[in-house]
Formats: sequence, structure tokens, C-alpha cells
Amino acid sequence: MGDPFYITTAISYPNGRPHIGHAYEAIAADAIARFQRQAGRDVRFQTGTDEHGLKMVQTARDRGVPVADLATEMSSHFKAMCDSLNISYNRFIRTTDADHYAASQAIWRAMEAAGDLYLDRYEGWYSVRDEAFYDEKELTEGEGGEKLSPQGTPVTWTAEETWFFRLSKYQQPLLDFYASNPDFIRPESRRNEVMRFVEGGLSDLSISRTSFDWGVPVPDSPGHVMYVWVDALTNYLTGVGYPDGDMKHWPADLHLIGKDIVRFHAVYWPAFLMSAGIALPKTVFGHGFVLHRGEKMSKSLGNVIDPGDLANAFGVDALRYFLLREVSFGQDGSYSAEAIVARVNAELANSFGNLAQRTLSFIAKNLGSLPADGRAEEADGILIEEVIVAAAGLKAAFGDLMLSQGIEAWMRGVFACNQYIDAQAPWALRKTDPERMNAVLRTLVRAIRILAIAIMPVIPAGASAILDQLGVAADDRDHAAIDDDGWYARRVAEGAPVAAPSPVFPRLEIPAEAA
Repeated sequence: MGDPFYITTAISYPNGRPHIGHAYEAIAADAIARFQRQAGRDVRFQTGTDEHGLKMVQTARDRGVPVADLATEMSSHFKAMCDSLNISYNRFIRTTDADHYAASQAIWRAMEAAGDLYLDRYEGWYSVRDEAFYDEKELTEGEGGEKLSPQGTPVTWTAEETWFFRLSKYQQPLLDFYASNPDFIRPESRRNEVMRFVEGGLSDLSISRTSFDWGVPVPDSPGHVMYVWVDALTNYLTGVGYPDGDMKHWPADLHLIGKDIVRFHAVYWPAFLMSAGIALPKTVFGHGFVLHRGEKMSKSLGNVIDPGDLANAFGVDALRYFLLREVSFGQDGSYSAEAIVARVNAELANSFGNLAQRTLSFIAKNLGSLPADGRAEEADGILIEEVIVAAAGLKAAFGDLMLSQGIEAWMRGVFACNQYIDAQAPWALRKTDPERMNAVLRTLVRAIRILAIAIMPVIPAGASAILDQLGVAADDRDHAAIDDDGWYARRVAEGAPVAAPSPVFPRLEIPAEAA
């Protein structure tokens, strides 16, 4: 295996069912993981659920069920979402897993051994919905005079005995780390927000609770459970075997998270790791929100849509393609049924899918196998070069987490192929110049193969189906294969039969309920 690459999503809080934001993060992380596997990296990809905390206790109480049963039931919905969206995780972690309790208690003891924990009394503002404490200066006033967090959630005054973490001690070490590791927080706008927050001063952080018992017990401190963010963040270490495993995948290459939880990952988490003497992750990337017709989704607006319903309506690959193509990675984006149908029909159905379908159908009908010879012309080499450049553009952009730009580069190769097939018109050449027709078909097959391999991280099922139709072996679909000029000759030597293909990307219609 190649160099390790460790990517994580934020673990989802399962007091409600998955929404499109959860799906978007999982799909983006999956595309990156698949891309890195194609590059030959030894990828570990982790997602899961964050099951402790007061919100879960309250939700279980409201529903009249044991909190452990609620956690198991709701976590299953998130795992089912990942499975239905073709998410290639290595582990779906639950914070109720036994090895996670052990890891959380191990990092606690390491921070305690560093002298960074102390017992005191906490009095301050707490948001149950955010599972977060806030300083008075961060609060705003609601329409009824109530105090609200920066996220607009209600806060209540809380007073209890608690363990504190000496976060204030890490203000300068964090600033020094940000300065020497400019890619630690991305995109730049998130980095600037975090820098301003830390430069404004850090208060010590309350990291245990005594008002409920649903959480990881604090070692040697009866009655205390860990503040949910200590426990939740530690899942990234649990997944690589901390504290007793080989941890060969640590430090994480990428924590992919929503922009609303950047502070926890870019301030608290690195401070905990510094205290525990553990290497810091390489990059925390805060992506934007996915809005429905430009509006943030909420139950009160009635616009919360189950991602499974979208996948059922439009297809998994179509949904994956739309979200990664439409939303500039790191910024907010918007979706609607009309936008999904328009984008997918224009680019997958009419352009790439139709290109593969008509090329392979023509070969199956008129030749039955890949043409072995033909009269090449300059246009053939020009097209292959354009397609190679397009695939390289996707590769470079994905390597820099510019996902939508990468797909845009890939589309330039698809458009070049469609211009080529229209200009060369192999259906006309069949009668007037069969030798030239063979060369055109050979060129198109080579181009389609390169494009299908390049786009596999985004639309794994559809791209794989096209590669299957071409007879490309399952273990011959990585980045190195793109540059393999000998593939076509080997395929022809094998006989290379081509059967009539089935359409891979059918045209979509707007569902009646969305019209």
C-alpha cells in the first residue's frame, strides 16, 4: 500500500434524522477518499455518530424511551444514509463503542498528566442545542429579550461543579501553530475567523458535567461525565487505535466538517492534542451549507428533505454529481429539483452518458468488437491530448480540495469528445471510409475510458458501469491507468467484444410533487 491518508467527516448528532447537509459532507468526503485511493494512498475513511450529551437525554425523555435505545435507533438511520449513498467508509464509529470510551479516558488522563485539568465551579451561559458554552460578549438578544448564542440558539445560565481545561494556556501556541501551518484551517475565510477569535483571548473551558450521566465517565471523578466535545473529537483518535494501536494513519490528513463547528476542531481540538502530546491533524476544512432554493432548511419552514428521498427520486450518482458540481467547495450552495434535473441532464445524460452510449452502441451494432486498426489523423491526437489535460485538471483540483473546479475541468474533456464525434461523423464514415471510421471509434473509446476513470470518485456506480462495458479490469482504474497507452492494444489482442450497452445516465424528469 502507498502512503497513509486519513480522512474524517464530523460525526453526526443523531437526535434527529439525517438531512441534506449530512449527505453533502459524506459525499464530499467519499469523493476525496476514492480519489486518494486512485492515487495509490492507503486510505482510512471514518464517519459515524456522536451519541452523548444533554440533547440526546432530553430527546429520549420526550419520546419516553431509554437514551441508549434512542442512540442505537437514530445512529442506524445515519449508517443507512451512508450505505445508500455509496459512501466507502472504513469505519462507522459510534461514541458508545467500548474502544471509544477507552480512548476518551486515555486522552483525559494525558491532559491531566500535563497539568491542564483542574476542578472548579462553572457559572455561565450554555446552549443545549449547540452543546457549547459562550462568553457574555458573544451573546445577542432575541426579539423577546432572551439571550441567544452566536448561532441564534437559546442559552441558559448554568452553575455546577466541573473540570476545566486550561485553554487559556494555549492561546499563543495555537497562534504560532496557525502561522507556521497556513493550510491547517481552510478555506481562508474560516482561518481568518478562527485567528480573530483566538487573538481575542481564550478562557479556560468547562469539560465535564454532573447534571446528567449519559456520557463517558471522567476517570477517578465519580459523578462527572465528559463534556460532549472532548468525547466527540476523540473519535478521530479512536479510529486509528489510540492509545494502544499502531496509529499509522495519524495525524489525520483532513477533518471535513461544517463551517458551524470549525471552532471546536480548529481551537479546542488542537489544544487538547497539544496538551496530550499528540501530533495535530494536517487540515481542518469547513465546508458551507447546502440551502434549499436559497433558504436554510428548518422544520418550521417545512423544507427539510430526507436525502434518501432525493437519491430515490434522481439516483445516487446524479445526486452526488449535482452536489459536488454545483456547490463551490467551502462556500454555501443551493439545490432544487429543477436545478438537479437541469445540471444532470445537460452534463451526465446528454453529454457524457450519451457520448458513451452512442459510441458503444455503434461499435456493437456495426463491428461487434473494438476496431484493431484504422487511419489516424491529427484530430485524433488532439482530442486525446485534450482529454488527458481535462483528467489532469480534475486531478490537480481534487488534490487541492477544489471539487467543483475539478469537475468543470473534466467536463471540458467531455465537450471536446462530443465536438469530435459530431465533426468526424463515424456513422457517415461507415459507408465512405471504414478505415477512418475505425480510427475515430478507437479514439473515442480511449477518451471515454480516461474520462470514466477520472470521474469515478464522483459517480462511482455510473463510471464503473461504463468501464465494465469497455472491458476495463476492476484493478485497472487508478490514476496510473489513465496514462497507460498500451491498454487499447491489449484489449484488442484479447478479442475485445462489445455488447449493446445499457444506458447509464437516463434523462431525469422533475418529480410531480416538486413541480
